[in-house]
Amino acid sequence: MSAKTMKLSKIAKYIRKKVLSMSTDEYRKASLFPTGSFDLDFPIPDLIGKTEILTEEHREKLCSHLPARAEGYSWSLIFSTSQHGFALNSLYRKMARLESPVLIVIEDTEHNVFGALTSCSLHVSDHFYGTGESLLYKFNPSFKVFHWTGENMYFIKGNMESLSIGAGDGRFGLWLDGDLNQGRSQHCSTYGNEPLAPQEDFVIKTLECWAFV
Repeated sequence: MSAKTMKLSKIAKYIRKKVLSMSTDEYRKASLFPTGSFDLDFPIPDLIGKTEILTEEHREKLCSHLPARAEGYSWSLIFSTSQHGFALNSLYRKMARLESPVLIVIEDTEHNVFGALTSCSLHVSDHFYGTGESLLYKFNPSFKVFHWTGENMYFIKGNMESLSIGAGDGRFGLWLDGDLNQGRSQHCSTYGNEPLAPQEDFVIKTLECWAFV
């Protein structure tokens, strides 16, 4: 049995258990009003690797915004500045041959947590790439997610000097330098986002990248 089949089987068993535990009234309401009626509260995904940033609350909130093809999988640590150093080229190397959306999690030196979900692995490219599954998010002062607006297709672009996620009119939703030290977040038309950090320019304390496998 493949890992994906095992995950789907696990989710199916959980749903069946949830339905069986419902009262008659609860089941009737869920049948009449299917949208939002089944509050399944899927178990928080397992982590393969140690995080220095993500709390259980962080993971729980992010779960509901994952693309369908990432649901039900464990989160595997692909890159961490603590383990692999502060270098963008090291991040690219760690993602070679990776076929998965990627969750980028950043904690800055002011302890703000924010980041992006990209529809594919990160790599060097002369052109923007990715799809509308990509998004930006922030946790401070409250949790917010910024989905694709449809205004443009400037999802992801990277070279050895910098990585950009979301752009428009010379502004970037999330921009990181080649040393993974300095970053910038501005309102951009790709995601219609607020700046992800209190100040546009920030200093990275820790950066982690997670794949869904």
